[in-house]
Amino acid sequence: MRNIIFICSRNQWRSPTGESVWRNHTDLNVRSAGTSPKAKRTVNHKDIIWADVIFVMEEKHKNRLKAQFGKLLEYKDIQVLDIPDEYKYMDDELVKIMQHSVSDYLKL
Repeated sequence: MRNIIFICSRNQWRSPTGESVWRNHTDLNVRSAGTSPKAKRTVNHKDIIWADVIFVMEEKHKNRLKAQFGKLLEYKDIQVLDIPDEYKYMDDELVKIMQHSVSDYLKL
């Protein structure tokens, strides 16, 4: 089992969609979180330690994680999905992007 976490800003639309799309895959444990203190669920050090792969929506999320968790990220696999903040939760196009990009990367 691989542990993956999806991260966006407020854990409202993009990262929860990633979690929902992949939550029932038999080879994955999945979480989602946000970088903002106002996120529905804010990423914490336990999430970083737990994760084998961290999928962030934009480069700014990767930069925020590096600023906040520095050393913990030293050997972590962080993938930037380049998904702009223009989708609602479970938007059909967002679901397709999540399915395609994550399955390609994880070779599922």
